[in-house]
Amino acid sequence: MSLSECCIKGFQWNGTPTGTVGKLAGKDAYITGENPDVAILIVHDIFGWTFTNARLLADHYAREANATVYLADFFGGEIVDAQIVLSGQLQKLDFPGFMKRNAREIREPEVFACARALRLKYKKVGAVGYCFGGWAVFRLGAREHQPPLVDCISTGHPSLLTNKDIDEVAVPVQVLSPEHDPMYTDELKSHTLQTIPKLGVEFDYQYFPRVDHGCFIRGSEQKPGEQEAMARAKNAAVGWFNQFLHSP
Repeated sequence: MSLSECCIKGFQWNGTPTGTVGKLAGKDAYITGENPDVAILIVHDIFGWTFTNARLLADHYAREANATVYLADFFGGEIVDAQIVLSGQLQKLDFPGFMKRNAREIREPEVFACARALRLKYKKVGAVGYCFGGWAVFRLGAREHQPPLVDCISTGHPSLLTNKDIDEVAVPVQVLSPEHDPMYTDELKSHTLQTIPKLGVEFDYQYFPRVDHGCFIRGSEQKPGEQEAMARAKNAAVGWFNQFLHSP
């Protein structure tokens, strides 16, 4: 199954984001929260940095993890039309072209630049990525970065992830894994569970039965158990950040 098929059947939550729009390393960013010492970088999914769900989630992190949260634009100003996606008119979207324009090798330097900018300003920095953002947070936590770019990472239903990404993680890592996920395959899950416990880093793997890839951003009340999974995943990430971003 393609990234477009498994990820983009979204569902907009109720609520109005409370943050502001600013800049991070020269990129547009939604910014929420006021902690001068702790920051969280969200690497968004296919819906991008303007999607209401993602901004509302950023607000939750800001309040509940007591952090300044940055949701930056990692698609070069290109925005997937959420209404087309929500109405199921997927044939109107050129996803092969979109993914080529936003390939890992193109966006990775931008993700690194944003983390470096936060590291210069804040004492503690965490990162969380959903779907497209999953590979990116693993790369932020890679051992090649000395000193580390981030203090911990969390990911939900990661996409475009490789065994090498998993092998090289060197900071506390949390993985939130729905039962049905063609992008985070059984092989990748097995490699995660076999490899990370041997790396000497804190590791939290949480399994979410009966839900699908994309559930932690969609939170659709029309899919049984999905809103509960969304809330549990949010709470898990909040707990992870509180543990590693607020400890001495």
